[in-house]
Amino acid sequence: MRSEPLLTAVPPGPVRNLAELYAIAFDFAQKAVQRYGELAARDDDGFAPLRRVFEALVTRERDRAATLTTACRAACGKPPDASDLRWAPLDLVPAAELAEIENSGLSTAYTAWALAVRQRQRGFVFWTYVVALAEDAAVRQTAEGLAREALDDGNLLRRERRAAWRTERRAAADAAAKTGATEQPESAALLESLLLRDMMTWAQGLDPAQRQQLLTLGAAPLPEPLPPPDGNRTDEGIADIEQIKRRALRRAEQLSNIYLDEADRAGDHNGMELAQKLAGHSIMRLAGLRQLAAESGWR
Repeated sequence: MRSEPLLTAVPPGPVRNLAELYAIAFDFAQKAVQRYGELAARDDDGFAPLRRVFEALVTRERDRAATLTTACRAACGKPPDASDLRWAPLDLVPAAELAEIENSGLSTAYTAWALAVRQRQRGFVFWTYVVALAEDAAVRQTAEGLAREALDDGNLLRRERRAAWRTERRAAADAAAKTGATEQPESAALLESLLLRDMMTWAQGLDPAQRQQLLTLGAAPLPEPLPPPDGNRTDEGIADIEQIKRRALRRAEQLSNIYLDEADRAGDHNGMELAQKLAGHSIMRLAGLRQLAAESGWR
C-alpha cells in the first residue's frame, strides 16, 4: 500500500560481484513478468481496461529480462543464474498489492499504472542501497546504471498513470452529464459523513460483539446506534442491509483511494504525512469492514 515505505528492508549485505547483481535484477524482472502475467491472463470483460495495462507491463518486463541476459553474457560470459544468489531478492511487486487490485471493484487502469510506478520506485531505492554498500567498483557502476534506469522508467510510467487519470476523469464527467447525475460525492469530508451514516445503520443489524467491533473502526469510537422505531427497521431499512453493506464498502474504498492519491500528489512533506496517516487509518477501516461483511454473511 502506498502509505508504507517503498522499501521495508535494505539488502542484507553488499552485492559481491556482477554475476550476483545480474541474478538479482533478473529475478526482479522475472517475478514481475509472472505476477503481472497472471492478471494479464484474466479474461472477464470487466477487467479488460486493466488487462491491457498488465499486458503492456509484461512486455516491458520481458524486454528488461532479455536486456539483462544480454548484458550478463557480455560481462560474465553466461546468462543470469539463480545459483549466484546469496539471499532471496526483495519483493518489489507484493502479492497483497496485486490482490487488492484484482479483488477491488474500484480498480482502474490508473491504479494498475500506479502499482507499476511503485515497483520501479522500489527498484530505484534498492539499487541506491546496492551502490552505497558495494565494495566492487564494477558492481557499483552497474548498479548506478540500474538505478538510473529505474528512475527514468518510473517517470515514463507516471506519464501513463497521469494519462489514465485524465481519461477516467473525462469518462466520469461524460457519464454524469448523460445521466444527469448530480450526487457523486468526491469530497473526502462528505464521503466520511455518508460512510459514518452507513456504518451506524449497519451496526443495528449486528450481534453485540460484531456491533462493538464495527463501532471501533472509526477514527474515534462511534456511539451506540439508537434502536429502530419498530424494532425491525431503520430509516434506511434493515431489509436493505446488504445494499448498505455494499455501499459502505464502496465508500470506504473510495476514501482509501482519495487519501492515497493525495499522498501521491502532496506538494510538501507535511501534506504527504497527513495524507499517509489518513490513508493508513482508512485502509485498516476498509479491512475491518470487509471482515465484518464476510462474517455477517456477505462478501
